[in-house]
Amino acid sequence: MTEGQNTPFIRTRFRPVERLSTASLVARQLIQQLGAERFPVGARLPSERDLAQMLGVGRSTLREAITALELLGLVEVRPGSGSYLRADSTQLLAKALELSLALGEPEVADLVEVREHLELLAARLAATRAKDTDIERLRVHVDEMRAAGNHVEAFAVADLAFHLEIATIAQNDVLLSLLKSLQSLLTEWFERTLRVPGTMEATLTEHETVFTAIEQGDPAAAQSAMASLMTAADERVRHSS
Repeated sequence: MTEGQNTPFIRTRFRPVERLSTASLVARQLIQQLGAERFPVGARLPSERDLAQMLGVGRSTLREAITALELLGLVEVRPGSGSYLRADSTQLLAKALELSLALGEPEVADLVEVREHLELLAARLAATRAKDTDIERLRVHVDEMRAAGNHVEAFAVADLAFHLEIATIAQNDVLLSLLKSLQSLLTEWFERTLRVPGTMEATLTEHETVFTAIEQGDPAAAQSAMASLMTAADERVRHSS
């Protein structure tokens, strides 16, 4: 598909949005199909009239949904031309999950529980699949955590990057997308826990242990180290929620 070509939406894959649904639900359904179909960046969405008809909503509601996608950086609206896809399928999957979770207002404990199991899988896969270049990228994040000192924001950024790097090394796009969404929803709680005295030092040690296991290519040790890290981190989040 070339840039500017209409995106071939399949009508049977849409379902009318219930009358009480909001523009957020319309946006979520758009994101879900775009992500599932793996349309390329630059693909043109159907016209406003066609999309409104497929979704069974008014054009004003559709405009609100498209505006939301534009604010998320997923589409570009070109006046007089139409709406075009800006994000790849991995980003779309993450945004779809994030919107779904946000709309459902899940408990922090539920998010933490799911994240724990995903992180264990990521660590095990990373230890199995990591190349020398992957290890060096991961080492940079550990060094950044160490260099952050007492700067909570800098430490949190490096901490998040460490976990997403592991998911990247694991070579599973779905796993990476799920972890991105969960991390985004839990960021506030992570930063809150890091402000508790002694937490940053303990967290750094836990991450160093995970790094060493992945560096040594030991899946069992990596999973065990990540389990210990998650247990400690989960307790901190629960106590601060």
